[in-house]
Amino acid sequence: MLNFTVGPVQESKEVLEVGAQPTPYFRNQSFSKIMLENEAMMKELTFSDEESRVVFLTASGTGAMEAAVMNSFTSDDKVLVVNGGSFGKRFVQICQIHQIPYTEITVPMEEPLTKEMLEPYDGRDYTGFLINMHETSIGKLYDINMVSEFCKKNNLFLVVDAVSAFLAEPLNLSELGIDIMLTGSQKALAVPPGVSVLVMNKRAVDRAYNLDVRSMYFNLADALKNGERGQTPFTPAVGILLQIHRRLEELCKAGAIAENKRIADLAADFRKKVKDLPFRIFSPSPSNAVTAMIMENGKSAYALFELLESDYGMWICPNGGDLKDKIFRVGHLGALTFEDNDRLVEAMKQALERL
Repeated sequence: MLNFTVGPVQESKEVLEVGAQPTPYFRNQSFSKIMLENEAMMKELTFSDEESRVVFLTASGTGAMEAAVMNSFTSDDKVLVVNGGSFGKRFVQICQIHQIPYTEITVPMEEPLTKEMLEPYDGRDYTGFLINMHETSIGKLYDINMVSEFCKKNNLFLVVDAVSAFLAEPLNLSELGIDIMLTGSQKALAVPPGVSVLVMNKRAVDRAYNLDVRSMYFNLADALKNGERGQTPFTPAVGILLQIHRRLEELCKAGAIAENKRIADLAADFRKKVKDLPFRIFSPSPSNAVTAMIMENGKSAYALFELLESDYGMWICPNGGDLKDKIFRVGHLGALTFEDNDRLVEAMKQALERL
């Protein structure tokens, strides 16, 4: 299968070879060394300073979202939450569950987040800001530089879900003043799902150590303390962390900027090649990670997904709910090439004639 979903994504031969090896014992110096190297390489790729820390959590991206909220805010806080799709809504739900006072900034699906949307909250008594840098459900990228300026001006604790934006977009945590950035193993890291990664600056680390977090598994202070010796509080996804190590070595050799460009070029190449097909890019500010396309010929987007899977050996991303038959998504992360784009576009042309 050729994988054009947004996660899990197409994995390289080298990553697959690591995954094929027996899972080793991990409470030893050998594994600790690998984990400390993983932390250092993640800091390098996110342009984080020396005082920053990295937590590798055996959980999905949603687990990292919940951990970030639990270890950053209490009922004494008041946070702004950008809700422009299903993942923005997830931050809202997490705040509700943990009784964190919040205000929703609702962004219509086909509109960008603008300064005018932020202005009503400027100079108010807010303490935090939660945003999905890229709303993966509809392929919409938010202006993180604009958000950063607003948060710096108002001294807001900034949590950024960059699950699908990490490495697909330029992201300098030190310059942007991001307190916590989170991502997942199955996106641009291009290994199997099961591990989420939180990069925390000193302010976030201090806050995690000082809060009384009523959780065993999602207590980041415990994870940070164990991470000092390259270990985790509980049994981690050892095999995936070894694959992450191999992948991080590849990425650091090329550099984050080069990977940004590679993904951006793949996205631009695909969008150019489908310009004559009966599709329209859904988002006004598309991410490099994925292209969300709306069908303009009255045919079913879900039927296209099913036909590509069954007859052409290719996966694209379907949508659910009201968008099921209207929108599909094509990812540009992982071990994909321009030639793979050619194969997909040709398969789409044939499939459209058969629908």
